[in-house]
Amino acid sequence: MGLHTYGTMAVDWEERIRFDRLREERLARISSRLAESELGALLCFDMTNIRYITATHIGTWAQDKLNRFCLLPQRDEPIMWDFGSAARHHQLYNPWLGDGRSRAGISTLRGAMSPESGRAENVAEKIRVELEERGLLGEPVGVDAVEPAVLFALQRAGVQVVDGQQLLQEARMIKTQDEITLLNTACTMVDAAYEELYRAMRPGMRENECVALVNKVLYDMGSEFVEGVNAISGERCNPHPHVYTDRALRPGDPAYFDILHSFMGYRTCYYRTFAVASASRALVDAYKRCRYYLDAAIDLIRPGVTTGDVAEVWPAAEEFGFADEEAAFALQFGHGVGLAIWEKPIFSRLVSLDHPEEIQEGMVFALETFWPSSDGWSAARIEEQLVVTADGCEVITRFPAEDLVIAGKPYYTVGGTLPLGREHESNRNTRLDSETHEALPGDGRMPAGDPVRL
Repeated sequence: MGLHTYGTMAVDWEERIRFDRLREERLARISSRLAESELGALLCFDMTNIRYITATHIGTWAQDKLNRFCLLPQRDEPIMWDFGSAARHHQLYNPWLGDGRSRAGISTLRGAMSPESGRAENVAEKIRVELEERGLLGEPVGVDAVEPAVLFALQRAGVQVVDGQQLLQEARMIKTQDEITLLNTACTMVDAAYEELYRAMRPGMRENECVALVNKVLYDMGSEFVEGVNAISGERCNPHPHVYTDRALRPGDPAYFDILHSFMGYRTCYYRTFAVASASRALVDAYKRCRYYLDAAIDLIRPGVTTGDVAEVWPAAEEFGFADEEAAFALQFGHGVGLAIWEKPIFSRLVSLDHPEEIQEGMVFALETFWPSSDGWSAARIEEQLVVTADGCEVITRFPAEDLVIAGKPYYTVGGTLPLGREHESNRNTRLDSETHEALPGDGRMPAGDPVRL
């Protein structure tokens, strides 16, 4: 497939992202899917679907508001209703929408506007008029996400509302050349964030400070939106809480992170695990098991293999301390990545064994694994994002993760550096010499062939 990484700017002397092509190919793909379906139109309130169809964007503050919407009728161009002056901005700067296709329109602001204001009915009437003009009012309309008041108003207006999510997910599942380049660029930025995090981590640094550092690196590099940074350390590692705190790192801690951000709308989901200053035998063992399950999945990836084939190589929930697959959901997991953080295809023993989906060239997804340590509180978490090629896949998350990375400078003593591998979970890591009456630093020996890397 030939994956490339460029700078974040467009230039006249090198073909990089072609944004006109990106817009045209996305719209053509969803329009083609719509033409082949039984739907008369698609009505979208989800900002990722709106961006895919209309190439409009007004900031991530609007991501969860459901206040802007677009209609894509069969065999026609999209119509965009947007928040106040944003519609005027689109008229000036988004010529691809065409004359009269960028309009002011606002929904109920998640119910903040009183029902008596009639905003839900106003939205429904706008849609009814466009469908009726095109002879589509009797046809089913696929909707992705909708406020209840708007749903009921659409139904009262004679609009037959059905689920449009599957059609949209299927259209977005195979990425275009430009989408893949944007996803690769987004991962490049996280590579850099992990490098800075690795260099900065030390005992006393708090999880929230790690999050702040990652945010600064990404925004400095041109990130559009840092959706979240999971920063999990020490005894918080098992079970995985999925949220950071102000906990301070301590020597010997495991610390794993998930960095989720977007570049030009295209996102990352990218875990890495570190040990702070040193690593216990239990954490090293857990990391190796976690890496094994991830690599076993990656080795399978090629067109024609199914999500069920991949999920089958992962351990059942009961094997790592959970009652069932729902309780262990997303610990051994895979998911498409694009304009949204979770897209098709999904890899999980919860659904994929009985309902497998075929892996196809051009898909971009993340595979992530987890393994708890035998000490009962530490754990390893690793994730790689990859592109499916004609005969396999290419991993686009590049920060080293083949083996457990130790963050923080080694400790120096008169006898040299203290061992990076530790046999115990406490701060005691010495061996007694009864002849000399000395307590000597432990040798930190790991199993043969398993060095700890700095």
